[in-house]
Amino acid sequence: MTQSGWVADRIRERRPDALVELVTIRTKGDILQDVALAQIGGKGVFIKEIEEALLRGDVDLAVHSMKDLPAELPEALEIVAIPLREDPRDVLISRGGRKLEEMPRGARIGTGSIRRGIQLLNRMPGLEIVPLRGNLDTRIRKLETEGLDGVILAAAGIRRMGWVSRISQILPVEMMLPAVGQGAIGIEIRRDDARCREAVDFLQDTVTFIEVGAERAFLKGLGGGCQLPIAGFAKKSGGEIVLEGLIGSLDGRVVIRERMAGSVAAFAALGANLAERILAEGGRALLDEAYRGEPVLR
Repeated sequence: MTQSGWVADRIRERRPDALVELVTIRTKGDILQDVALAQIGGKGVFIKEIEEALLRGDVDLAVHSMKDLPAELPEALEIVAIPLREDPRDVLISRGGRKLEEMPRGARIGTGSIRRGIQLLNRMPGLEIVPLRGNLDTRIRKLETEGLDGVILAAAGIRRMGWVSRISQILPVEMMLPAVGQGAIGIEIRRDDARCREAVDFLQDTVTFIEVGAERAFLKGLGGGCQLPIAGFAKKSGGEIVLEGLIGSLDGRVVIRERMAGSVAAFAALGANLAERILAEGGRALLDEAYRGEPVLR
């Protein structure tokens, strides 16, 4: 809602004559908050009902967190603008403001993300990962209600809510590689809707579009979804883009992490090439194991 309100305000500023209405749609992911995402359909659970409303013409624009989008979108829909990215990193909010390296063995860390969970376990195998669902308020509250020592959340959400003072530690990408598209929002329209395309094209940030595009090409190359521990982060510098990708076993014992650089003009090919490299280095075996139905982090 915060992200959608921001987009609506920017359109109103640009087009004072336009009537912009926010339409609230509760998705399956919003409703089923006591079930792991992998068990109820992965990434698509946060967008299915919204995309159906878009296809029916009930709404004209959809605003998504890019990290919630599966690698493939419906043919009739298109992400037409990705505004400037917020902080892509993860953060720790903890009891007493302790940092991860100060946590005792057996500390209980809450996260609803297997990506975060496997990276934490790989670095600190003595931690206990506690599955976490719900909005930001709910997850932070569980520090008290469930006796957690800390929770890991996306920095972007915390910043957009104005809660930076609650952050105990910003986790560098070297420690915690972000989710593909983390920190970015995407504006989705019907592909043939020229009016809406023109209304929001000013929100496009070219650098963010390229970086997120490389990350999503990497995700697509792995055939990834929310049931798989996958991370990817791209950074443009001049005419070059550097992409780092990761895939891990569901228990966190094996993490394959690689980086690759290439031309900005070939950002999508870079993502596909990095996916192929990681698959060849053992990623394919990990994916096969996950698809056989091995248990997700409990």
